[in-house]
Amino acid sequence: MNVLNAALVAATIAVAVAGSSPAFAQHTSTTLSHAAVSTTTADKEWISLWDGKTFDNWKISEPQHEAWSIKDGSIVAQGNRSHLFYTGDHQPFKNFELQMDVKTTSGSNGGVFIHTQWQDENWPKHGYEIQVDQTHSDWRRSGSIYEVSNVKETYVKDDEWYSMHITVNGKHIMVELNDQVVTDWTEEADRQPGEDFTRILTSGTIALQAHDPKSIVKYKNIKIKPLD
Repeated sequence: MNVLNAALVAATIAVAVAGSSPAFAQHTSTTLSHAAVSTTTADKEWISLWDGKTFDNWKISEPQHEAWSIKDGSIVAQGNRSHLFYTGDHQPFKNFELQMDVKTTSGSNGGVFIHTQWQDENWPKHGYEIQVDQTHSDWRRSGSIYEVSNVKETYVKDDEWYSMHITVNGKHIMVELNDQVVTDWTEEADRQPGEDFTRILTSGTIALQAHDPKSIVKYKNIKIKPLD
C-alpha cells in the first residue's frame, strides 16, 4: 500500500467512525498514524548496484594487478591489493542500508568500504572498512569496523555464502551477518578525521577489497536502500 492509498483508507475509516465513541475514534486515529509511518518506510526501495554480469558503474583501482573477475554470477577478488569502487549515478550515499552476499575461502581477507572516495592506488583513505575475514592471520573478524570497533569472534564460515547487512544512519553503524548483529557502534560526536585514514562518517561511495593473491573473496546480490 502506498502513502496515497493509506491516506484514502484513513479518510474512509475516519468517516465510518465519526459517530463512534471518542475513545474508539482516538484509538483508530493513532493506529492509522502508525500505519502511515510504516507504509512510508516500506515504500523506500532497494536499488541494485551490480548487474550480475559486467563491471558497468564500477571502477577498478590499480588494474595492473588483475585482481578482479566475474564468475558464476559473482564478483571475485583475488590478487595483489586493488579496490572496486561503485561509480554509478546513485552515489554519493549518506544514510543507507547496504546488503550483499559474501563468500570466502580459507585464510582469505577482504573488506567493504563505506563513505569512501575513488582513489587510483593504495588502501582507501576515506570512510570506514567493514572487515571480511573468518580465518586470515589478521585477528579482526568479519563485521569489524576495522581498527575502530573490532570483532574477535567468528560468526560465519569459509566456503559458505552469508549475508552482510550494513546500516548507516546519522552517527550510527550496525553490521549484521546472517541477520545477527555483530557490531553496533556510534561515532563519537567530537571525532576528528585521521591523517592516514579518515575513519569518520561524511558521505561517499562504497568499495570492495581485493587484499592479496592468497585471498579469494566473492561478492554478489549487492543492493542499497537510501534512508535519506
